[in-house]
Amino acid sequence: MRIIKVLLISFLFFSFGIKHPFYLGITDLKYNPKEKSLQGSAKLFTNDLEDALKKIYKVQVDLINGKDKTSLNNIVGDYLKNHLKLKINGKPMKAAFLGFEHESEAIWMYFEYEKCAVPKKIEMENSFLYENIKSQINLVHCEVNGNTQSSKVTNPDKNLSFQY
Repeated sequence: MRIIKVLLISFLFFSFGIKHPFYLGITDLKYNPKEKSLQGSAKLFTNDLEDALKKIYKVQVDLINGKDKTSLNNIVGDYLKNHLKLKINGKPMKAAFLGFEHESEAIWMYFEYEKCAVPKKIEMENSFLYENIKSQINLVHCEVNGNTQSSKVTNPDKNLSFQY
């Protein structure tokens, strides 16, 4: 029930552009059996992600109006790969970063773990925005063969595991 409340509150904050009183990221993963891939997206508040990228990469970052899209894609993709690490069935996987887009007050990042067996166990390290925000909460939803599981981590905890 607690996760449902957090999801509802996060939807309201992400949807209506209200200044957020807490810090929340959402990561969704779904296994695609036809393509044998785990497809994902992560949603973070734009200003929080920009602040983290500026601190780490020591460059000015404007994810909404930035002119050099290739450079921005490289920075955001590198950030994703360093802050979201997965093992599927005990095997470490590398994310293929597909890009990002701006929506209201948030940034959606898209990625995929290709050529993977049907997940029986997903182990994850999720540390989005931990370097800047001590109270960051990251919710994670994983769907495999119609079975959805959800969990959360709060800074400094970053490890999650899903069994199917």
